[in-house]
Amino acid sequence: MNGMQSWQRLDAFLTRLRPQRQPLSLAIDALVVAACWQFTYLFRLGFERWISARPAYDGWVLLGIVALYLAVFALLGVPRGMWRFSGFGEVKRLTIACTLAGALAAAVVMLAGLREVPRAVLALHPVITLMGLASVRIGYRMLYEHMRAQISGSASETRRAIVLGAGDAARLLLAGIQHQGWVVAGLLDDDPAKQRGRIGGVPVLGTLDRLAELALLQGITHVIVAMPSVRGAARRRVFDLAASVGRPVLTVPSAQELLDGATVSRVRDIEPDDLLGREPVLLDEAGIADCLRGRTVLITGAGGSIGSELCRQVARYRPERLVLLEQSEFNLYTVEQELGERFPGLELVRLIGDVKNLEHLRQVMQRWRPQVVFHAAAYKHVPLMEEHNAWAALQNNTLGTWHAALASAEAGVGRFVLISTDKAVNPTNVMGATKRAAEMVISQLAKEHTGTRFMAVRFGNVLGSSGSVIPKFKEQIARGGPVTVTHPEITRYFMTIPEAARLVVQAAAIGETGQVLVLDMGEPVKIVDLARDLIRMAGHGPQDIEIVFSGLRPGEKLYEELLADADTTLPTAFAQLRIARLDVPSGSPADLVDWLHATPVPDDAGVRAHLMAVVGEYRETSVEGTIAMRESVTPR
Repeated sequence: MNGMQSWQRLDAFLTRLRPQRQPLSLAIDALVVAACWQFTYLFRLGFERWISARPAYDGWVLLGIVALYLAVFALLGVPRGMWRFSGFGEVKRLTIACTLAGALAAAVVMLAGLREVPRAVLALHPVITLMGLASVRIGYRMLYEHMRAQISGSASETRRAIVLGAGDAARLLLAGIQHQGWVVAGLLDDDPAKQRGRIGGVPVLGTLDRLAELALLQGITHVIVAMPSVRGAARRRVFDLAASVGRPVLTVPSAQELLDGATVSRVRDIEPDDLLGREPVLLDEAGIADCLRGRTVLITGAGGSIGSELCRQVARYRPERLVLLEQSEFNLYTVEQELGERFPGLELVRLIGDVKNLEHLRQVMQRWRPQVVFHAAAYKHVPLMEEHNAWAALQNNTLGTWHAALASAEAGVGRFVLISTDKAVNPTNVMGATKRAAEMVISQLAKEHTGTRFMAVRFGNVLGSSGSVIPKFKEQIARGGPVTVTHPEITRYFMTIPEAARLVVQAAAIGETGQVLVLDMGEPVKIVDLARDLIRMAGHGPQDIEIVFSGLRPGEKLYEELLADADTTLPTAFAQLRIARLDVPSGSPADLVDWLHATPVPDDAGVRAHLMAVVGEYRETSVEGTIAMRESVTPR
């Protein structure tokens, strides 16, 4: 251990010198040039005469030559070279620099008439200097690689990190990543009891507020947050501090991820849900277990982002059987493979199906007799549904809900839960209007089929779900930008996929028929702030990756709502769930469904007209307004 600590101390010393790399490089090069001048005299004149045969002004000549060499080195960028990477390219640069400096020095000496300086010394000095400079750099690289091998077991250049947190998570992290090509320079923690301590041979260097100073001194390439138990606003503060130093930020899995089987030593990129700064969702585990354990549960859209997470959450409560209904063969295969591996004792029924096919749904419900149905199948991409796909959205989102709910009621399903959206509130787009119509569908069926509890759960944007802005932003950042945001003031409510799924499951356990439950989404988030956060967490600054505003898209709101203006809410036993008491709708969804069954494929205008007749709150945004908004936003 003493040997290891010695190498670590040497590494820390060399790293502290790194901010002064260029002046130190020039100083060492000056010494090498001067030493090689002496060695050249020794080589040319021998031990007896290498001092006595020099002219009296040789000291001034040497001073001028050193200054000339340093000027040429600075001009050619030699001090910017990193010695630990020295190779052929560095030797090539030194060769050019020494040749040029040697030629200039010889010319100046000869033009000055300094005839007592041996011509052989002037000719040989650049060659010997090149050998000396190259030897120093190669020697440093050999020392550095040997040091790396002693510390991390690999001579190759490694990622160099500083870890925020010095608790159990940090201890487990160090045990794993130091054998994965990482060098951990130190730990930071605000706990006074941990100061000046060591974990796995790695020192605690101070408190978190020393991060900026130490990131520079220690030559840090990454910051790792190892504080999984820190939650809410405190967790957000730590990530903001980590991002402030301009290095990529990584983290260990959160407390919930650790419960789900993740290991501390597997660091990951910062996800947007790490930045929300909200307290974790607390559930009535016993009540949910009573609702789901030993039951048959059916999930439509089981392979989608929300549907697949619902499958994972439901499977935790050990239902007797999980029926997966999915239109996409690939999505169904993917979720079935994951569930089969994580929950080997769970019976899975894998069904390719379309919620627009009522007879197939009736057959499925009668065959498997589920007690609980989660209806997650939907088209949800607003601009895509707005342009040329209104009929498809109405068929899938509204008619599909009618079919799934009706088939559930006919089969005696105990609970039917519709996954709705904040875009159903005062909708300005086809997608939101079709989801509001779907809410009205279950309200009507709740009156007609009292044996089934029909309910809807309404929430906002889900981070990382298919079609969300987060994967798009990450791709754009990976390409070097620009990151495109529709408008500088656009805001959205956000929730993580696991959060949303857990609250949907909770709503299913406590909801009564005909209710629309609203999830507390916290404070709305500006999309541009989210983009800036992701750019910072990737280790970039605003000068590296530009944000460009492209203008609002068709049907898009600046601000989303969770409740309509005339709505009121009632509390539940859970602070993050409230019950929306909605106004009586102006139209009948049954008329809309009858029209859907009877009408050939209409144009988008016909779909919008019928939606407006049923969903009184629906007011589409004008194309002119959208164009004006686009023109008012100047890309930067």
